Parts: sequence; structure tokens; C-alpha cells
Amino acid sequence: MNKINPKKLLNSKWTAVKPTNKEKHFLVTEIEFDEEGLVISCSIEAVMSKRVIPINWYDLKDEDLWLQGWK
Repeated sequence: MNKINPKKLLNSKWTAVKPTNKEKHFLVTEIEFDEEGLVISCSIEAVMSKRVIPINWYDLKDEDLWLQGWK
């Protein structure tokens, strides 16, 4: 399981384990916190296509789906 600090999530780099549409590398471009500091929304952007995808940030912890950094 990837260890993630939600406060350091913005602008972090991720690699999709199973790329779709030739989109392999992503950046976390948007993250929104509630007043208690919990993540309420997160979006990633594909580096090649610039497509923005909303994502549950907990999915980034799953090493079967995502690898931290660009591999």
C-alpha cells in the first residue's frame, strides 16, 4: 500500500499500472479539504492529453492501480 500524506498530495506524480488511452503518467492538480482537514475531492490530470479525471484519493494507495512517481 502506498503511504500518502493528504497535505502533500497536491502536485504529486503518479503512474497508472494499467494505462488506458495511452495515459500513463498523472499529476494531482486539484484537492479540496473540508474545515476538519479531510479530503473531500481530488482530481488528477494526464500529462500527455491534459484530461482531468476526478478520483477518490484512497485509490492512489492501491499499488495494483497506481505507483508513486513516474516509472
